[in-house]
Amino acid sequence: MAREIVLDTETTGFDPKTGDRLIEVGCIEIHDLLPTGRTFHRLVNPERLIPPEAIKVHGITDDHVKDAPKFHEIAADLLEFIGDAPLIAHNANFDRNFIDFEYNRIGQKPPPQERWIDTLQLAQKRFPGMPNSLDALCKRFKISLVDRTLHGALIDSRLLAEVYLELRGGKERALDLTTARTTQTTTAAAARAAYGARPTPLPPRSTEAEQSAHTAFLKATLKEHGLWAAYGVTVATEGEEAA
Repeated sequence: MAREIVLDTETTGFDPKTGDRLIEVGCIEIHDLLPTGRTFHRLVNPERLIPPEAIKVHGITDDHVKDAPKFHEIAADLLEFIGDAPLIAHNANFDRNFIDFEYNRIGQKPPPQERWIDTLQLAQKRFPGMPNSLDALCKRFKISLVDRTLHGALIDSRLLAEVYLELRGGKERALDLTTARTTQTTTAAAARAAYGARPTPLPPRSTEAEQSAHTAFLKATLKEHGLWAAYGVTVATEGEEAA
């Protein structure tokens, strides 16, 4: 999977060809489906008035954007943040149309169409015939909408990043970690078998008191102790004794 960018926009309307413009863009960087903490968020002066119907959706007024930069002033920063990563968007054609329009308007090349991934299409394939709006998917995947009273480019990107993880098999990926730990344990055991026991075992570098304290810490702190089995450490569960 590597690096991907989850993107959302807010606009003055539905179609840049009829005079609508971009007024907000928000991006979340993810790596192997996990957010890295890096974000890109800008309000944009659309150089026109924002219709009341649009304000009801996202709450962005003319006062909010009157001192915001125009698109040509953020265009380079946005492209730098995106880099060569795929772009994840819900109903991607909508966002892509506005991004393409704004870049074409200033004579710059937008990200190519083949780099866009549409989560709406992914959802429709997985849940055919069901509601697949971002709100509906959040409810289906039990993703909290408590902070979302209005649409907003950055908050919608955060929600979409969680939805995208689920659409890509988020729960199953967690199971892969168990498989990885099992493989690691098997590999470690095989390595020990291949080389055999040391003729003269090395003396432990920790005292019995330190070993007991470490085992107690693992038992009290970690929910999953299987990882330590690869290193020859067994943490006692309730009713058992530590080996």
